[in-house]
Amino acid sequence: MPHAALEEGRTAVITGGASGIGLATATRLAERGLNVCIADVDGEALGRATQSLAERSPRGAAAILGVETDVAAIESVAALRDAVLAAFGEVALLMNNAGTGGGGRPFENREGWQKVLGVNLWGVLNGLQIFTQGMIDQGTPCAIVNTGSKQGITNPPGDAAYNASKAAIKSLTEGLAHDLRGIVGCRVSAHLLIPGFTHTGMMKRFLKEKPPGAWLPEQVADHLLAGLDRGDFYVLCPDNDVTPEIDHRRIAWAAGDLIENRPALSRWHPKYAAAFEAFMARPRD
Repeated sequence: MPHAALEEGRTAVITGGASGIGLATATRLAERGLNVCIADVDGEALGRATQSLAERSPRGAAAILGVETDVAAIESVAALRDAVLAAFGEVALLMNNAGTGGGGRPFENREGWQKVLGVNLWGVLNGLQIFTQGMIDQGTPCAIVNTGSKQGITNPPGDAAYNASKAAIKSLTEGLAHDLRGIVGCRVSAHLLIPGFTHTGMMKRFLKEKPPGAWLPEQVADHLLAGLDRGDFYVLCPDNDVTPEIDHRRIAWAAGDLIENRPALSRWHPKYAAAFEAFMARPRD
């Protein structure tokens, strides 16, 4: 059964909605007959995406809204909420999806860190603080999706700022789910989207052509909606190279660093290369 927040005529709000996973999800929802509001900091891309969604919606432009939004600024997110409520009267799905990368290592690029944390973490937190109570007060089935990343779980070297922001989103969303289920009469569910290797706009800056191993944003959107329909909290996406079994083992190894007191990020430590390879290759239990 579809999640009741995704029924025809209800309203979805998606930040970072002018491209990538956000736009792919918005398109799927528009095709289902939902009202869809996309928010993005890129006004030109927002205009193109809004027009595309109107063409895909069975109800046309009347069901689509684009709002230029800086998710790192809480007053901008508040203006987004006001615009959505004025247009459609409710919010059934909030997808805090806007994201950026490029912060770098912990001891450098302070401005990069501020940007990444401002968009990736504070953008999510601003969305929660502005929208959640109103969604609870509606008394209707609703869903909140926060876009995390496998990098916030297995923490691969390369962009510590991005990893830290996505690790924080995981923790934040887990806390949100716990708090929501403790509120009497609350009908809002929380979900953590964990994409795999996906050829999004962020990725296209480095890889113009889609690598064979990467998923398309539309595949992530379909996986997300199927997960919501099942009621999953963790919506962990595979890709064309990484199976669920590989993901599970990598996550288990990362947790084992703490349990076994191995060196941090031992998966990439030369002394543990053989042990990690053997762990990944062992027969399934």
